Amino acid sequence: MKKLLSKDEIREGVERLAAQLRAVYDGRPLTIVAILTGSLVLLADLIRQLDMPVRVALVGSRRPGDKTSSRRAVVIDASLLPALEGRDVLVIDDIFDTGHTLVEVIAQLAVHHPATIRSAVLLRKADRCEVAIEPDYAAFDIPDEFVVGYGLDYDDRYRNLPYVAALDPEELAGE
Repeated sequence: MKKLLSKDEIREGVERLAAQLRAVYDGRPLTIVAILTGSLVLLADLIRQLDMPVRVALVGSRRPGDKTSSRRAVVIDASLLPALEGRDVLVIDDIFDTGHTLVEVIAQLAVHHPATIRSAVLLRKADRCEVAIEPDYAAFDIPDEFVVGYGLDYDDRYRNLPYVAALDPEELAGE
């Protein structure tokens, strides 16, 4: 395992992200829709840095098959969402890899007619993007490696690490 981002670097990145959001939303109420489960740590740290009224909603995504696959079937239970019509909505996720999850979540939220929809991620793998959008905000650009920590997991492990690390190939092979 190779550490990519320390606890302090992540804290500074989240602080920068929060400053960008405070400037954009300028005190207006914000609805944050966090994609489970990887974004929970980011969500907790980010909302403590925001000084505007914040509502939070959670949506789930599932990864079929291969645990290293970034293709996900997105599951949104609209009955669990607060009213989004006319609201500023920020979708947050732990990582922007191929982008398919973010595109699908934004499309499903758009039918609720929010005033704006923007997106923010902790990590972006720019070279892996397979969709026509990029997140509006990204705290860090990282290399194309399988990463864990700060909410991201592999086989239900490592999610609780306070830093972000890349797994070695033998760790991914289960050796």
